[in-house]
Amino acid sequence: MNSRQILFNSFLQENYSPEERSLQGWMAIAGFILLTVVCYFAGATAALRLIYPVTALIVAIFLYLRHPILYISFTWWIWFLTPLATRLVDYRVGWDATRQMLIAPYLVVFITIATFLRHFPRASRQGGLPFVLAFIGVFYGFLVGLIYNQPIPVARGLLDWLSPIIFAFHLFSNWRDYPSYRQNIQRTFLWCVLILGTYGVYQFVVAPEWDRYWLIESKLFTSSGNPAPFEMRVWSTLHSVGPFGSVMQAGLLLLFTSSASLILPASAVGYLSFLLTQARTNWGGWLFGIILIIGSVKARIQMRLITIIVVMAICVVPLTTIEPISGVVAARLETFSNLEDDNSFKDRSGSYDRNLGLALSNGLGNGLGNIWKVNEKTGQIEVVVIDSGILDMFFTLGWFGAIFYMGGLILLIISVSGYGEGRFDSFISAARAIGISSAAQLIIGSGMLSVAGMILWGFLAMAMAGHKYYTNPQIPSNTHNFSKKSRI
Repeated sequence: MNSRQILFNSFLQENYSPEERSLQGWMAIAGFILLTVVCYFAGATAALRLIYPVTALIVAIFLYLRHPILYISFTWWIWFLTPLATRLVDYRVGWDATRQMLIAPYLVVFITIATFLRHFPRASRQGGLPFVLAFIGVFYGFLVGLIYNQPIPVARGLLDWLSPIIFAFHLFSNWRDYPSYRQNIQRTFLWCVLILGTYGVYQFVVAPEWDRYWLIESKLFTSSGNPAPFEMRVWSTLHSVGPFGSVMQAGLLLLFTSSASLILPASAVGYLSFLLTQARTNWGGWLFGIILIIGSVKARIQMRLITIIVVMAICVVPLTTIEPISGVVAARLETFSNLEDDNSFKDRSGSYDRNLGLALSNGLGNGLGNIWKVNEKTGQIEVVVIDSGILDMFFTLGWFGAIFYMGGLILLIISVSGYGEGRFDSFISAARAIGISSAAQLIIGSGMLSVAGMILWGFLAMAMAGHKYYTNPQIPSNTHNFSKKSRI
């Protein structure tokens, strides 16, 4: 850490108490929310498409510099709520095919490139080699993309691929403040499950007009259901079923590490909305995560987790017997016993049959931005969906980039799999389970991008941070040591 940074941190600590810094952070967030609400209801709704991402970026920079713990919460909530804000704006002023408001989460995350660049020269010596390898793979794909693809799709692809890596590296780099980061993430995802789960149930029962409008305009009827009450697959405040399933999968697994009083109501609406997503991949990921958690903790914690599972089941199961919820969930569960006749399973199998050979023979890769194409009829840019993270890696990064990217991810998984701290720190066990179960789903989805990628890389990074914190307990925090005093 250079002398300028030391002086800056000293200035913050000497001139502002932890309470004052926390108040400043909350005032900045409150100002952002107030500005958004005023613009929406005061006739400046269309302007929000520019105001929202710009002000989100400004607030994020302020929090990153002054209140790094609160910055983490703000980042997650921007991911959780921006798609809903976008739908509300579209419903009021008309459909925006460019989806420019959705750039806000990426801008907020990309601030952490400063952390990555600051620590990059010594990252490999300090345990950050997996992130460096993945960065090299993505940067290679970026260079190839600049040669073969249009600049805007390439830039969009860079945000998609790189944001999870640099955010995860930021979490790992602040391992000295692991207890504060752990508490912050636990609390954030507890409220996430409660709020997003509640809205998810409301969405299924009521089918709000802005959600129906989005579904009609996006034409995602096959994956998201029909725009009518009790006929939509739940995606809550996120932008589609898959990302919401990934968020709820992580949040519900994290509930096992918390003892807050809101666990029961959060579990009730969380599991109910999770079932209503009808996302079998995430259901399987949740079950795999449960197995990983129970198998890695002490017997005393195992009994506590089993007790929590039983209590949650008592709360949730009666709700699933109510029609039409029971019919929707039962019909989806029945498909597990007849996968050979399931259209989704056939589509994914067919995709592998058609594309695996092409992907593996693509040595150089198509580069970032290759999944966007122009619809010849409408002239709009559309996304080519590849239902496999493995295929996506080889198509985009080629063999050279995929070896680095997958090498970093595999090295990360191998590292966290050997940690023993999960036996007494259930958060490390849960973070590891979330990361590994998310990685397992790459076979049937591009879960290394967007908010799913944030969860995959971010929780593996938190497991690494916890391990390093426990193995180096004598080293105090240098970068943001005031954050330990201002936990939220």
